[in-house]
Amino acid sequence: MKSFICFCAVLVSLVTHAQDDPMSKSIRDRFNLYAGTALQEKMYVHLDRPFYLVGETIWFKAYNMDGARHRFLDLSKVAYLEVLDKDNNAVIQTKFSLAAGKGNGSVSIPTAVVSGNYKVRCYTNWMKNFSPDYFFETNISVINPFIKFDPDPDAERELSYDVQFFPEGGYLVKNVESKVAFRAVGADGKGIAFRGVVVNQQQDTVASFRPSRFGIGSFNWKPENTDTYQAIVTDDKGRQFKYPLPQVMEQGYVMQVTDTDQDKVKITVIRGGLEGGSIYLLAHTRQLNPIAERLEFTGNKAEVVLNKSKLGEGVSHLTILNDRQKPICERLYFKRPAKQLNLEARVGKPEFVTREKVTLNVAGLEKSNLSVSVFLTDSISTSEHADINSYMYLTSDLKGQVENPAYYFGEVTAQKNIELDNVMISHGWRRFKWTDVFGSGVPKYQFIPEYDGHFVHAKVLNAADNTPAAGIETFLGPLDFPAAIYGSITNKEGEATFELKNFRGTKEITVQTNLMKDSTYKFEILSPFAKDFSEQTLPSFQFDKTKDHDLLTRSMNMQIGNSYAPRVFAAKKAALTDSLTFFGLPDEKYFLDDYTRFPTMEEVLREYVRGVMVRRRNKSFHFRMIDKLIPNTFYRTDPLVILDGIPIFNIDKFMEVDPLKIKKIELMSSRYLLGLIQFTGIVSFSTYKNDMAGFELDPKVLVTPYDGVQAEREFYAPKYDSQTSSASRMPDFRNLLYWAPNITTDENGKAQIQFFTSDQTGNYQIVVQGITDNGVAGSSTASFSIGKRTL
Repeated sequence: MKSFICFCAVLVSLVTHAQDDPMSKSIRDRFNLYAGTALQEKMYVHLDRPFYLVGETIWFKAYNMDGARHRFLDLSKVAYLEVLDKDNNAVIQTKFSLAAGKGNGSVSIPTAVVSGNYKVRCYTNWMKNFSPDYFFETNISVINPFIKFDPDPDAERELSYDVQFFPEGGYLVKNVESKVAFRAVGADGKGIAFRGVVVNQQQDTVASFRPSRFGIGSFNWKPENTDTYQAIVTDDKGRQFKYPLPQVMEQGYVMQVTDTDQDKVKITVIRGGLEGGSIYLLAHTRQLNPIAERLEFTGNKAEVVLNKSKLGEGVSHLTILNDRQKPICERLYFKRPAKQLNLEARVGKPEFVTREKVTLNVAGLEKSNLSVSVFLTDSISTSEHADINSYMYLTSDLKGQVENPAYYFGEVTAQKNIELDNVMISHGWRRFKWTDVFGSGVPKYQFIPEYDGHFVHAKVLNAADNTPAAGIETFLGPLDFPAAIYGSITNKEGEATFELKNFRGTKEITVQTNLMKDSTYKFEILSPFAKDFSEQTLPSFQFDKTKDHDLLTRSMNMQIGNSYAPRVFAAKKAALTDSLTFFGLPDEKYFLDDYTRFPTMEEVLREYVRGVMVRRRNKSFHFRMIDKLIPNTFYRTDPLVILDGIPIFNIDKFMEVDPLKIKKIELMSSRYLLGLIQFTGIVSFSTYKNDMAGFELDPKVLVTPYDGVQAEREFYAPKYDSQTSSASRMPDFRNLLYWAPNITTDENGKAQIQFFTSDQTGNYQIVVQGITDNGVAGSSTASFSIGKRTL
């Protein structure tokens, strides 16, 4: 009993010591401070399929979530999607809307795109503040049957593999045993089968190894000196390759992480060639609930046992810091999610015929938001697809490609846990920089979230020498109805920023300054797409030439489909009324057809537009608005004058407009702030067709097309629910039978979906993915085949 009491006293003392340790508290507090100011978004995109021909459409659904808690995040309202080639050149770029953390859209693949593998990436403006490794990325394959292509462009290259070694904790130290993980992949990005040995400078074998799965494995090794070591890898065809191992340090720290039982994990730090000094453990899961504890060495070893309940689900970072708060060891640890959505997709039978109704039943544990795709898996395509569950909990927090990540979420075995731990060591990475955590001050961010609309950035330059023009009032006006004008003052770099709301599709915009004051500038519209790229490389592109006939068939079917299938766009436009103005309800409104028509604009304004006074000073026209807050008082400066939503600063030229082309005049008789620019009222003129009625803008005004967020497009799928439609001679060779980006299950997690098969026979795969409002993700697949209808 006395021994037990002593043990408890020591335990309490140790716990109290750890909690009261000032350095541990400082580490935890500074980490919490950083995490509280570094909100991160995590984007996942479900693509309708992984393989395309040029001319086909990529349909996608985006899930934007809090990177830590995996809840839908209603921060950004705009997202950016790009398709990049192997040199990171964008072949497709688009913007699309987000609402409550969800968005969807589509892009057509241009016929100029060459055959190859491409990277699809997606991100928000806020995400550009962080490494591009945080962006969502996945690979697709595209074939252009209209341009001759090499089915194996890497065939003539010298055979090589990418083989890398990763000591647990980051370093190899002389005379200290370490676990060393390794990863070996071929040009196609897949793991290879091989055997390997580690040799010293005398070519003596000091360790041997072979992968357990996907080219990944690990071995234990105790380097005896700081010599240079190399690995000799022999592939399954007997070919040998040599690769260097990481440098062995004369002194340093080695980290070992082991499960002691189902509920606890032990972190051990062994030092070699060093004396004295405390070290500290900082553990966190996606920057949540950090654990900071001081570790004391007994001899050359220090260790701590953590209860796994303190760690979050998914990937946790375990970092060892020295007494100067510098990281000296780090590795990742994975805790399996206790709960998954457990989606199940089922169709009533395994075989259907052409133009037959299919009923898909989806069931999960609770209400969720889903996206559903049904596509052909023929001999030239692949059935591989990204998986939202493994992405959210695994690959989004790892560096590099993980082959078949869904494998690690299948049936749990001891061997699979070992393999998953090797993935943790071989894919280590963090979503922040330690200099940001322990640096002075709060991190500064260049890009702000697009919380209410899309930001358009324009560069204003002095025309004479191309230098940035700072402090210049700049205006942007879309040539669109209803009118919307945006104002900005350029910063020291000459950049003006405009927040465009409800700007959809491609439209012309105008950018200008007040040309009556500032007429010596020129303008450039800056690209909103990210300029930095991740280190991810694309696997080599290969195509089996024996599948040429299947490729020809699919190409013909695609062309037939594009020729005959209707293209349906969602009609989600706001109802337009005469009272709809960007500045709200006008103080005065005049429909000129209700009044006597006068031959000049000056007469119109003088005769019956009460709220504005026309003055002529120094042979130039000026408008003065009545200040509605002070009766019988006029403002002393010109108001903002607009014609169909475009600012007009040359009043003399505007007064030459034929008033018979003007439909209405609206006045706002109070001060109006356009961004940071103030005007003493607004005079708005509208033509009958909202086309400025031939009014010529000054040549110094930039007029250019600009792509807003894409207009929504509906996926078209014919219904064969009658004898007439079933017998229609209209060809239907769709290989994408069904796409639904926004399915919401009921409170019991169930949903029923119906669609019809096409005339394209073959095997089809159903992919259902989604997530609940509480961040529980899941996916499910099912398959069926389509045969010819018998008469």
